[in-house]
Amino acid sequence: MKARTLMVQGTTSDAGKSLLVAALCRIFVDKGFKVAPFKSQNMALNSFATEEGHEIGRAQALQAAAARIKPTVHMNPILLKPTDNSRAQVIVRGQVYRNLSAREYHFEKTDLVHKVEESLDALRNEYDLVFIEGAGSPAEINLKKEDIVNMRIAKMAEAPVLLVGDIDRGGVFAQLVGTLELLDDDECDLVKGLVINKFRGDVTLLDPGIDFLETKTGKNVLGIIPYMSDLKLDSEDSLALDNVNKAASNGRAVDIAVIRLPHISNFTDIDTFAYEPRVNLRYVTPGAPIGEADLIIVPGTKNTMGDMQVLHEKGTVAEIRKRREKGVPVVGICGGYQMLGTTIEDEHGIESDERVIDGIGLLDCVTSISPAKVTMQVEAMVSGGGAVLEPVLGSSVTGYEIHMGITRLNGDTREAFRITKRGTAPTDISDGCVSADGMVFGTYIHGIFDNGKLRKSLLDFLKAKKGLAQDSLGIDHDVFRQTQIDLLAKTVSESLDIDAISEIIGV
Repeated sequence: MKARTLMVQGTTSDAGKSLLVAALCRIFVDKGFKVAPFKSQNMALNSFATEEGHEIGRAQALQAAAARIKPTVHMNPILLKPTDNSRAQVIVRGQVYRNLSAREYHFEKTDLVHKVEESLDALRNEYDLVFIEGAGSPAEINLKKEDIVNMRIAKMAEAPVLLVGDIDRGGVFAQLVGTLELLDDDECDLVKGLVINKFRGDVTLLDPGIDFLETKTGKNVLGIIPYMSDLKLDSEDSLALDNVNKAASNGRAVDIAVIRLPHISNFTDIDTFAYEPRVNLRYVTPGAPIGEADLIIVPGTKNTMGDMQVLHEKGTVAEIRKRREKGVPVVGICGGYQMLGTTIEDEHGIESDERVIDGIGLLDCVTSISPAKVTMQVEAMVSGGGAVLEPVLGSSVTGYEIHMGITRLNGDTREAFRITKRGTAPTDISDGCVSADGMVFGTYIHGIFDNGKLRKSLLDFLKAKKGLAQDSLGIDHDVFRQTQIDLLAKTVSESLDIDAISEIIGV
């Protein structure tokens, strides 16, 4: 018998669909069900590499963790990674399919629907329950004909639908009523309940609105979820960065400035710093002053060449160099690592019409953008020395690679890490590099600072340099993440009518 299903759709992007699916996965797995998440098509620059080397959306990896299972490619068979405002790299079943414009993909995606159906069937044949996440809004009239992520999937999965509205944006009643009004009758019939998300204040003040909503739509409101300001879980959408502290530190905390690249990706690499005591994390747009930072991080990007050009044009390269001369350490991750080198080459024209561009020049290495994409989970050993890495020399770290590029070290430049395992296979590969004084290093390994021992070494070094107590937590982020998933599930279970939802699902 195939798994039963429930689909969570939203009135808008960032309505809270991803976290609600994660919460439901944890609630029902703790009830004894075998549970899996699913999202047919995800557009996100935050991605994750599965154990098999497949690339999927980061949100589905988080949902799999909530379900206490390993993520697989079937949980997100299509992933779109925008390379600019009009084109995206299309990932199908975890591998690069093609680079397509929005119009090209619009006409081609219906040919990919069989891949979606196969992945959905694979999950439904293995699990008891599959919780499905929609994308954007099901009422996008211009996209409905070629829809492969909302109501078409609900019908394919025989899934009842919960419709979620974000009250924090304002206009939640118009969102919910308007969405239902724009659905076809058979689609509207699939919606079995409404959920209001991100509410602040006295919930009883909503009573007149809830009465109106239920009378107007004929749908029950199954709960009101509070705004969880203290929840610390991975963000999928770069809109979340707008809420990160932009002010410089007052001197009582380590101040970390992250360069907010135009095509920033996998910024979840940085999230773990925000959960540490006495750390001020802020994102700096190109051209804006970096300020008196204690550490500069250049994160990943989906377009290294294009973003490197922007950093030159906006004067950010010069400012990073100036801060480095004043003793500020700099770290680069993936595309950020490539940017820290002397030169980036793109002889195949993969990312740009330019064939070569100068890097920031803080590491003695050269990167060539390559057509082949590496997507692997890895284990590695800290092999570079210097002020930051020396205290953890020889320690093991885990993470994942997602990159298109090969970086060559010049002269006597030292590697930063040595990869000992890719996927399930032992290996012996150099990764990253570190400057002679150890104050600048780069790596291709995403999630490197999720490793508590390495993160603590870096933060304690910065705190000691600033005369602050060396009180960094040193907890592996995966352990911390599980506590936050439990907190999410507890809050959602107390806010929603779980018995009604169980009845809707049929369990």
